[in-house]
Parts: sequence; C-alpha cells; structure tokens
Amino acid sequence: MPTILVADDDANIRELVCLFLRNDGFEIAEAADGKEALAIYASTHVDLVVLDIMMPIMDGWTLCKELRKANPDLPILMLTARGETWEKVKGFELGTDDYLTKPFDPLELTVRVRALLKRYRIGSTQTIQIGNVILDRQTYKVTRGTESLTLPLKEFELLYKLAGTPGQVYTREQLIDQIWGIDYAGDDRTIDVHIKRVRERFANTPDFRIETVRGLGYRLEVYE
Repeated sequence: MPTILVADDDANIRELVCLFLRNDGFEIAEAADGKEALAIYASTHVDLVVLDIMMPIMDGWTLCKELRKANPDLPILMLTARGETWEKVKGFELGTDDYLTKPFDPLELTVRVRALLKRYRIGSTQTIQIGNVILDRQTYKVTRGTESLTLPLKEFELLYKLAGTPGQVYTREQLIDQIWGIDYAGDDRTIDVHIKRVRERFANTPDFRIETVRGLGYRLEVYE
C-alpha cells in the first residue's frame, strides 16, 4: 500500500488523520514540523504528503516548496484552518494539489487522498483517456471515438496538462510556466484565449469540461 507522510504540529489532528488513513489501509509516517517532515521524506519512500500550513521551525508553505522542488510528481494535500482565497492561490502557486479546510470530515480526507493518488497514476502515463477522447503525448495525436483531431501544440499541451490530473486547479501562472516556459514575457491572458478555443473544440463532448475556478484558475472535471 502507498505510504502517506502526515505533517502537523497539532498532535490531536495528526493522530486523527493517521488513524483514518491507517484504517483505510495506508502506511503512515508522521512529523510534527516541516523540518522533520523533510528529513523523513529524504530517507523514506513517500507516495503522498498531507501537510498543515502553520507549523513551527519550517511552515507548510516552505515545506511544500521544498517537496515540490525535490519531486515535481509528488501529490501534496494542504490542511488549513482558514481556507481564504489568497491562501489557496499561494498554495497552488507553491505546488500543492488540493486543499482541505479544518475542521474536516476524516472520510473526505481519505477520499481526497485516494483521488490524488489516482490522478498521479494517470499523469505518469504518455496516453490519457477521458471518456472517448484519447490524448497521445508521444505523437501529439487526439482521437475522439473514430474521429482524428488536430490541435495546435499549445492547445494540446494545455488540455494534456489539465486532463492528466482531473480536478486539480492550476493558476494562470502555473500554466504559463509549465507550458509556455518561465521566460515567457507575454500576457498571461493568453491562457484564457487558449482555454476558450479548447472548450469550443470539445463543446459537444459530454465526458469532460474545463471549469473556471473564480479567483484561482482552471481545472478539468470528468463526467462518467
């Protein structure tokens, strides 16, 4: 089973999180602060990290940044006591994949953890299927049922990025950096233009939808 690293300085919260994750079959590693969590990550195989923002010695912001630097493909779930929009934006920009606001239902936590692990298994492949749409990263081909589609490179990369981790919110800045490159000097509203074009191309496809998350960015939702 996957190993989950839980980092939270509140012993009661940490114990509750670990209890439910263990009951769901996961192996658990625990840390009371960000520095300890980073040390555990360096010496232990970890499949996903659940971390609190407000921790001593090294806070969750710094821990998230360091973990993302060490492993761009590590699923990260942040816990926060407030859940304000600016906190979420900052977290997503630093590399978190999902947010859960305290107090939370432990059952929701386990569902989110499983969903994140599933997203990353999808994202590690070169071929992504969402409903009857197949995206092939090796050939940059798109098929919808028996129909073959041709997408401009940036539209393909944008759709592939969003489809690789369904439900994950990406800010404009993240999409610019990961698709256009950190040296891109143009208007970040180019993302909105490309999103609009992709939406138009797949307007009659009921299997998925690219949603706007007000104040944050975009995410792709799959409808089964």
